[in-house]
Amino acid sequence: MQNPISSLYDISLKEKRMILGLMSGTSLDGLDLALCEVTGYGFHSKLKLLKFHSQPYDPVYSQMIKEVFAKRTIDLQRLTGLNAWVANYHAGIINDTLRSWGISRGSIDLIASHGQTVYHAPQRLTQDYDMPNASLQIGDGDHIAQKTGIITISDFRQKHLAAKGEGAPLVTYGDCLLFRDDKRDRVLLNIGGISNFTYLPRINSSSDEVVFGSDLGPGNTLLNQYMQKVYGLPMDEGAQLASQGKVLEDLLSELLRVPFLQEPFPKTTGPELFSISLLDSYLKKVKSVNHHDVLATLSAFTAQSIRNGLEEVIADPDHCDLYVSGGGVHNPLIMTLLSERWCVSVRPIDDLGISADAKEACLFAVLANELFAPQVTKYQILDSPSVRMGKISLPY
Repeated sequence: MQNPISSLYDISLKEKRMILGLMSGTSLDGLDLALCEVTGYGFHSKLKLLKFHSQPYDPVYSQMIKEVFAKRTIDLQRLTGLNAWVANYHAGIINDTLRSWGISRGSIDLIASHGQTVYHAPQRLTQDYDMPNASLQIGDGDHIAQKTGIITISDFRQKHLAAKGEGAPLVTYGDCLLFRDDKRDRVLLNIGGISNFTYLPRINSSSDEVVFGSDLGPGNTLLNQYMQKVYGLPMDEGAQLASQGKVLEDLLSELLRVPFLQEPFPKTTGPELFSISLLDSYLKKVKSVNHHDVLATLSAFTAQSIRNGLEEVIADPDHCDLYVSGGGVHNPLIMTLLSERWCVSVRPIDDLGISADAKEACLFAVLANELFAPQVTKYQILDSPSVRMGKISLPY
């Protein structure tokens, strides 16, 4: 068996790397697996998506994570055990998926594992300035490497935090490397549990505009939390229930006044803020609650908070294209509300040659690839450090 350190050296010399990107978001709906061929590095990076699979989580996984997810008071023994348990669960999915694809583990250079976020704690959210910006993703890389036999890169957010970032959103780095255009400004919007975006000014722009990424506010998280609470279901599939309701304008106005939404970009947030307890505090002011109306209002809240934020960013709509990815692209109500009465065309990220569902998993493959680049890329992203991200776990 080859010395694993020698394997790292050999990987660093390759012009092309086969990387399996993994993404498990705050929606807790499943694990995305994107097998990518990544060529070059930095601004010369090119990515080819070879295979993609999204494995839905079984109810046991979702329930186990919900015991510790976005809560300040938890069972620490449970959290400690889940760090390994999640990794073993994900490793099992990896092994099964590679078998179904007919791909040997020996043909994979690296696994790039985002892990499962259980708590995101930037100072702007916690208001605890005695503690640094922090974020916790579980799903230990050593366990994944051991069970799959593949070198695993994980825990990407910690280097960003250590370099005085907020740990999110990290997709901005991959967006910057892959998707800038010579002639058009681009905004890449991702609607997951939380909505976030990357602003990419055209490369030949004569202005002083720079690349930056930021969270916007809620994506699917409040809708999913409300569905779970009221109906015991993970989501409103196809917005079937929300489409039957009407928007409660007073409730929507109250929600749009959440202080985070008024803060300047860039900023980060999470389900720790946009939680069912926040919604309940506003619902107390509503005289009668029709569940369909609440779902319709939450859909409008997601769409309007996105539009309000992006209207601050898109100064020249005639020379800017908006591309959307993430689970929210499958919500017809949110997509309709997002497009209504807006002069910016809304397109799926698929138009740029990458699957809307696979994009985030692919971009973590790009981050893993950057770890092996001969030099650190100078991204010049506003308020974001130029650093290599990810920790290396060797098998055996």
